Amino acid sequence: MPRMLDVSEDVRAEIGDEEADRLLVGDNSPGSYDCTSCRTPGDSETERTSTVLFIGEETAVLAFAHATCIPSQVVKVAEDQLQGAVRSITGGDPQARATGGEQAVLGVTSGLVLIGNQLHPALVVEPTGPIARPGSAGPTDEFLPLLAEQGFRPVADLSRVPATLSGWSVLLAMGQLHAVLQPGTGGGTPVAWWQAHQPLQVTGDWRAAANKWRNVLVFAAPVGSIGQQPREDLLRDALDKAAANGRLVAAAMPLAGT
Repeated sequence: MPRMLDVSEDVRAEIGDEEADRLLVGDNSPGSYDCTSCRTPGDSETERTSTVLFIGEETAVLAFAHATCIPSQVVKVAEDQLQGAVRSITGGDPQARATGGEQAVLGVTSGLVLIGNQLHPALVVEPTGPIARPGSAGPTDEFLPLLAEQGFRPVADLSRVPATLSGWSVLLAMGQLHAVLQPGTGGGTPVAWWQAHQPLQVTGDWRAAANKWRNVLVFAAPVGSIGQQPREDLLRDALDKAAANGRLVAAAMPLAGT
């Protein structure tokens, strides 16, 4: 019996027509599966199912997800991040290695930020250590300059919504945060700038705001600027202080998923 699989053109291009056709007729796809997004059981014989292909430098992993969670797509990630994605099936560390840093990881906090009397969904990114420029051996923290080169803009105060960063997006599925995606080389398939080794829960209010605005505000600051704040009012205070000290950049990113 043909499976109710969705195979996007990007996935087909990577795995080839023959393999894609075998999946669609059920030769190589499981009837039942654990959704790679929400972790609950799925059945490709009775509900629409997305094929999601994770690609690293040497490894490719084909996963399955409810079509209502995430669409069929290719996600290119660093090899160590791909191994983390594989581990996330059984649980893992909800952090990812910073692409430019030496053993630093990017801490990500979600919260609602009040701008112009409207609550906006936000992510605050702060590394656990200094981020060096790739190839450099110096001790200088280059996190903000590296982000500025990607299109993030300095935040002097939190009085206005930051500009949208073209090609970037925030992947949310079934109330869980999966990744921040950036454009691939030459405008190709998006790659994971940050990927949760285990999807992170967000609050119902945060998810509702994200679905309302269809974008997420991403703030980033160097290590030691924000810290782990237990309440949103304290998080806002830390953001205001970082902005006043010239240690905050931001961008708005479209929401991918629900």
